[in-house]
Amino acid sequence: MTIEKIFATGLLVALSAASFLAPSYALTTPEATALAVGETDARIAALSKAVQTADAQTAAFIQALADDNVKVSEGKVFVIKDGKTTDPLSGNELPAPTSLDDVVNNNRMRAEIDNALAALKLFSKDEADRRAAIKSLQGEADESKLELIEKAYAAEPNPQIKQALGMVRAAVLLGSADAKKRLEATQMLAFSNSPTTKTALIERIKIEEDTDVKIALKAALTQVEAGLVWGERLAAIFSGLSLGSILLLVALGLAITYGLMGVINMAHGELMMIGAYATYVVQALFLKYFPAAFDWYLLAAVPVAFAAAALVGAALERSVIRFLYGRPLETLLATWGISLMLMQLVRTIFGAQNVGVENPSWMSGGITLMGNLQLPWNRIIIIAFAAAVLLGMAFLIGKTRLGLFVRGVTQNRPMAACMGVNTARIDTYAFALGSGIAGLAGCALSQIGNVGPDLGQSYIVDAFMVVVLGGVGQLAGTVYAALGLGILGKFLEGFAGAVLAKIAVLVFIIIFIQKRPQGIFAMKGRSAEA
Repeated sequence: MTIEKIFATGLLVALSAASFLAPSYALTTPEATALAVGETDARIAALSKAVQTADAQTAAFIQALADDNVKVSEGKVFVIKDGKTTDPLSGNELPAPTSLDDVVNNNRMRAEIDNALAALKLFSKDEADRRAAIKSLQGEADESKLELIEKAYAAEPNPQIKQALGMVRAAVLLGSADAKKRLEATQMLAFSNSPTTKTALIERIKIEEDTDVKIALKAALTQVEAGLVWGERLAAIFSGLSLGSILLLVALGLAITYGLMGVINMAHGELMMIGAYATYVVQALFLKYFPAAFDWYLLAAVPVAFAAAALVGAALERSVIRFLYGRPLETLLATWGISLMLMQLVRTIFGAQNVGVENPSWMSGGITLMGNLQLPWNRIIIIAFAAAVLLGMAFLIGKTRLGLFVRGVTQNRPMAACMGVNTARIDTYAFALGSGIAGLAGCALSQIGNVGPDLGQSYIVDAFMVVVLGGVGQLAGTVYAALGLGILGKFLEGFAGAVLAKIAVLVFIIIFIQKRPQGIFAMKGRSAEA
């Protein structure tokens, strides 16, 4: 069953359920013609009238208008669907006319048709449909739909939906010619926490002539703004946590390659890029060979992104880095050159343009907690993913044999070698691990933006700042620094803008490092004491 058929069935049920609220009038030929033919203003007026007395036939005809299934021939209106020509009044199939003209719906008309359909869905038995209808009507409803909204408001059994519908009703009454109704609407809207309400109140204050109503409008606006403040603060905190989790994912790999191994790897951003492109390739393979399982491509992309970046990192360490340990300037220059080579390689293979990576359906949408606070699922999942990677890395470094060897080589390489540790192999494993985590960061980043050859350049400097601020070699410091810088940056953006916020964060880091060169947490061990 198609979506259109499901909607039509639901609409018929909804209208039959609401039939006790208003008398039912059958669609007439003049009404159908007025809805389909003529100037836009006249058609909108006919649509508003039809909505007030809509029966099942009228609702079906309005839906046909929305679907561009209505045609006109010699002044008569027909519905053409699935190759069949039917009479919109009786629903009977008719012979196809020799010539048919399309009914042209401009953007304004389409918006009015959508609003009309949303208003009719207020009587649906499905709560999700009624919620969607209310959301669609917010800021769009006018007095022509007031009667229908009031009937739906009176019949609504769900208290939460009734409250939301009451806010839509109040927003309509705010434009009423009756000052008492405007005052009543203002008092109701004072309890709203929607940015749309704030905008409506501001616009009404500009044109309001009644003194009492204007005073009430200003008081309501103050109350609404006070309610929105907490939503804005929580939104800034969530945005900061989201940015901090991304910085954490990027910096975790550097915490190993730079923090533990002392390698200034300027190609770390390009390892992230490789992880992102690996995710893109997996997506393309699923689209081509496993389209039915596309929603699960990301689960396959995670290990692929890790493995791709880890292999490139291991090859980089074995071919270049191992000859440059203890020579930071040469390492910096060499890895910077490698980063340019990797970017050019990606441009040659995939092109210079960005490529799009789609979110699975279970990462789409979000959770609405307040009128101005919505938490997108892709951001929530990335925060959880960053936490899982952090826990896995902490376990690996702190509780496994490989982690013990890495810590031993980091703190005292000669002593570790004397104890039988193959330090060269551990270096390769550690560098591959850090590179693989960079690949995971690229996989996560692909879910919130486009993937391009310059992806890594946007985060590499911030990642180094996180590692240095947190304390070289300290995972806990990396976490505190990433989340702290993310939240601080988002709060400062609200006051000073993105550019000045970035400068302020950089100045803060410089001052902090001047006062505490070892970062938030100092490295423990003989290497730190030497």
